[in-house]
Order: sequence, then structure tokens, then C-alpha cells
Amino acid sequence: MKTSEIKELTVKEIVEKLQVEKENLVRLKLNHAVSPLDNPMKIQVSKRNIARLHTVLREIELKEK
Repeated sequence: MKTSEIKELTVKEIVEKLQVEKENLVRLKLNHAVSPLDNPMKIQVSKRNIARLHTVLREIELKEK
């Protein structure tokens, strides 16, 4: 998910996507611990998406102040 796509979302949608992405990351880590993933880069991509969502959420928060 690109930053430009995230900026088009509302705050509520960003929070929902953040929740889903965090759950996805936990699931990926658990699955990777049990048996190696086909593509372990999915974990890194998920972490980056979480960071992007947090960053955009913080930018919105600062603009409101």
C-alpha cells in the first residue's frame, strides 16, 4: 500500500487498516515460527505498511492541532 493511497483514506479507515495489518503481522510471524514462509519478505512488507499507516495518522493529528 502506497503512502498516497493511505492519505486518501479517512482517519477511521486508517485505524481499521492498521488493526488488520497488525493482526496480519502477528499471523505471519506465528506461521513463520512454525514452518518457514514461502516468502519471508511479507513480514517486512507488513511492518512497513504499519509504519506508513502510523506516519500518516500522526501527520493528520498534527495538522488538526
